[in-house]
Amino acid sequence: QLQLVESGGGLVQPGGSLRLSCAASGFRVGYNVGFYATAWFRQVPGKEREGISCISTTGKTNYADSVKDRFTVSRDVRKNTVYLQMNSLQPDDTAVYYCAANLNPRSPICSTLVPYNYWGQGTQVTVSS
Repeated sequence: QLQLVESGGGLVQPGGSLRLSCAASGFRVGYNVGFYATAWFRQVPGKEREGISCISTTGKTNYADSVKDRFTVSRDVRKNTVYLQMNSLQPDDTAVYYCAANLNPRSPICSTLVPYNYWGQGTQVTVSS
């Protein structure tokens, strides 16, 4: 069973930066994080879950308009970890951030609109002065 663990959240001032990590484990024999499409979501109370970014197994990335040019998603297959670098953070970025993944080998598909099978527990990001 694939397991995802987010880390790196915390309190940051407006204009600051954080890097979130999503560590994957529990792969079947011969598999690693490179066989999965991975996405980042965020959610605040009273609002629907928002897709933030994704990276396909082929390395294609997409970003929501709300974070485009500020956030960057990347992947280190040697460490089986996906990252979300967040710059120029604003109070509206405050949310619980979740990592999600789908087994999707050698596919350029990168979307936050499709259901994801595997989810992490979330990490809190708070942007406040």
